[in-house]
Amino acid sequence: MVPRVIAGVIGPFYVLTGAWSFLYPANFYSSVASFSPYNLHLLHDVGAFQIGLGAVLVTAMLSAKGLVPALVGVLVGSLLHLAAHLLDIRLGGHPTTDLPVLTLIVVVLAIALYVELRRPHAQRQR
Repeated sequence: MVPRVIAGVIGPFYVLTGAWSFLYPANFYSSVASFSPYNLHLLHDVGAFQIGLGAVLVTAMLSAKGLVPALVGVLVGSLLHLAAHLLDIRLGGHPTTDLPVLTLIVVVLAIALYVELRRPHAQRQR
């Protein structure tokens, strides 16, 4: 149950932040991603992929099938996103909020994956 709840929280978070970046890129840029130079296409791409990550989690959570691969994929993407923020910390952004939030997402996804993998295989199919 815990992994599904986590997917049900982080999935919509990614869908909403992705929609913000995709639909209102200038506002997203000025509020969250103020790395110069402004790049409209990059913000559209970021939004598209965030929506995709969120959609995978929401779909897996609702169907109760494929939650492990969804958690692995989103965890890997989230871990790389955190790594990018650490590597690019001098380029701007909001490290005092970005790093704790991204770290929390990675940790919570890892916990969800661990819990889901500990469940017997037959129970994961339900």
